[in-house]
Amino acid sequence: MKKWRGGLVALLGATAVLGAILIIFARRPAMPVREQVIAQAPESSPEKNEKGVDCSTLNGKVLCGYQGWHAAEGDGCGRGWYHWTGKNGFKPGSANVDLWPDVSELDPDERYATPFKTKDGKAAEVYSAFNAKTVHRHFKWMRDYGIDGVFVQRFSVEVSNPPGLRQFNAVLEHCREGANKHGRTFAVMYDLSGMRAGQMGKVMDDWRLLSEKMQIAKDPAYLHHHGKPVVAVWGLGFSDGRKYTLKEGLELVAFLKSKAGGECTVMLGVPTHWRTLDRDAVSDKALHELISMADIVSPWTVGRYDTPELAENYARQTMKPDIAWCKEREKDYLPVVFPGFSWHNQNSKSPVNSIPRRGGKFLWSQFVASKRAGATMVYLAMFDEVDEGTAIYKCTNDVPVGESTFLSFEGLPSDFYLKLVGAGSNMIRGDLPPTEEMPILDRP
Repeated sequence: MKKWRGGLVALLGATAVLGAILIIFARRPAMPVREQVIAQAPESSPEKNEKGVDCSTLNGKVLCGYQGWHAAEGDGCGRGWYHWTGKNGFKPGSANVDLWPDVSELDPDERYATPFKTKDGKAAEVYSAFNAKTVHRHFKWMRDYGIDGVFVQRFSVEVSNPPGLRQFNAVLEHCREGANKHGRTFAVMYDLSGMRAGQMGKVMDDWRLLSEKMQIAKDPAYLHHHGKPVVAVWGLGFSDGRKYTLKEGLELVAFLKSKAGGECTVMLGVPTHWRTLDRDAVSDKALHELISMADIVSPWTVGRYDTPELAENYARQTMKPDIAWCKEREKDYLPVVFPGFSWHNQNSKSPVNSIPRRGGKFLWSQFVASKRAGATMVYLAMFDEVDEGTAIYKCTNDVPVGESTFLSFEGLPSDFYLKLVGAGSNMIRGDLPPTEEMPILDRP
């Protein structure tokens, strides 16, 4: 009898616990399912388009990569400190970024206090790209400093799940609004990193969502080239063991260029040594077949050299023959430049400031070398990539102190690299001669 009563008590206790758990989960906001996210996707362009840069061509332009992946606690995204957080959360000793954004110009509703402290004991603050106001502000900075626009990163592994799709749909819409409001241009760049084999159809489905429901390619600020909307696909032909194949890449490019895919101008992000099919590139001529189907070639060079002298050697020995190869085949060439590199907080074995910025000389040398090699357009990596220390937007010298180590802008003003990229844009357009001496950078 006692045994029976004990079992009943245990059963009732377990039922109570289960009920409590169900109540807790019922009170939590439900994560959106994919169909709900798709249904919520905006369907029209902004009503007002401010005329600015010529959105009909990539020639003479410098476009930055825009990650847009940073979220924050309390921003409504529901993903916490997304892309700020390290392996053990976002707190001193655990971070994912090496640079710290300058949020001094942001309004109170754009700033999110973190567990980090500055040297004066105040809470260090960050921003969220889920907050439309901040993304619009970024596009205002582009206008103020003469930067043409961005390739909005769209990560294939992210948009295949509802939370990621919701976040990156929102960020893309913020970019569309910001580009229209401030006379900039934008285009979608699919990053295939981390995607498994057999999933290229998901990328096609996503582009259908953007082009058919969101009408993204018909937006007045959307970048066109050769009379067609530009779509970039990054991450094909690398020799780092990616699971998807060149054959799948061929199918994706064929779709994007077809009537069903919107008859796009396709840009491919490929390895540095795509032409010679060695080192970071697969030794497979199918990569050349893939490039022959596309319209624009953009070799990834971040981390491939680390001094102005090596950047100049690369431009002379590799970029110039690359451009000649492309001209023979009537392809456009989009070189990549970057200000420096550091990802110590997410990869502790990598030294802090592994590729120093040298007060802007490293980036400037790449602009000069690219122009002299014959480049007519440039891709700047990146606008907001504080994770790997390549950001050119406003970053602070008053970085958090404590267990985590953060880079400063070497005492330079927070807008120094925005000014420098604006000057580089003038050079690529032909309004400024390509000289080794950096220009005097006055705020516009």
